Amino acid sequence: MASILNKRLLLKIFSLFSVVRGYNILVIVFAQYLTSAFILAHDLPLREVIFDPNLFFLILASSSAIASGYIINNFYDSEKDLINRPKKTMLDRVVSQRTKLSVYFILNFASIFFASYVSFRAVVFFSIYIFIIWFYSHRLKKILFLGNLIASILTISPFFVIFVYYKNFETVIFIHATFLYLMIVMRELVKDLENMQGDLAQNYNTIPLVYGEKWSKFCLAMCSVLALLPLYLLITRFEIGYMNYYFFGSFFLLVIFMLLLYFSQAKWQYLILHNILKLIIVAGVFSILLIDFDEVLNRVF
Repeated sequence: MASILNKRLLLKIFSLFSVVRGYNILVIVFAQYLTSAFILAHDLPLREVIFDPNLFFLILASSSAIASGYIINNFYDSEKDLINRPKKTMLDRVVSQRTKLSVYFILNFASIFFASYVSFRAVVFFSIYIFIIWFYSHRLKKILFLGNLIASILTISPFFVIFVYYKNFETVIFIHATFLYLMIVMRELVKDLENMQGDLAQNYNTIPLVYGEKWSKFCLAMCSVLALLPLYLLITRFEIGYMNYYFFGSFFLLVIFMLLLYFSQAKWQYLILHNILKLIIVAGVFSILLIDFDEVLNRVF
């Protein structure tokens, strides 16, 4: 009997981890620390950055708010996800909707509590951030164009709060952020192509449903071309060390993305495109270490 209860508890933990996209949050936490240590506060000793209590609580507040956002998004999209992602949805449904909402409110409270350690402005920021996430999940995501725009802004906002904390306004950071934002916008557009069946059933006004797949592909192609500008500037105008290999690799992946995009029609093909963009974004996190690899080694060891 105890063994069955333990297995049931373990399944619920896995289910909740799936709902809050725990793997995404871990990547975001890692990205925030790397961005802080090796880009925004690269002049400070590594130990001082890593063990900065204000940074620690800002990242905790971000993680809690993002996790709560995934929960409320899952709550409103449960029927749509059952069509688009049936296997994942069945795992997510191991945890009841009531439990999800309880965890959602606990995480929101935790986010505000962690932010209060830093400053009142941090409390205001995360209060607004949490509200916009809820409003996006409840209303905005069904609005044409606005849903994609807000989703992309919400994704990049956790890095914005770190950027404001360190008050680092170097041009290279804005250009890097532009490239990242374009990748996120493209990922949102591909997700719309990937999820057309569920979006249609739930009356979502997405670009592929309103204007067709060809127009969505055109928007993706334009974003890909626009992404070449920050790539060019980062490689030719700024000292980014070995990270230029990442941007050369990103250029190669974007070329593959464009070729596959032209021929893609089925959901599994759009999933490949989604994974290419995800690879570019996640690889970008770890490639931060390559900006000045020798300095990284000196600071770590």
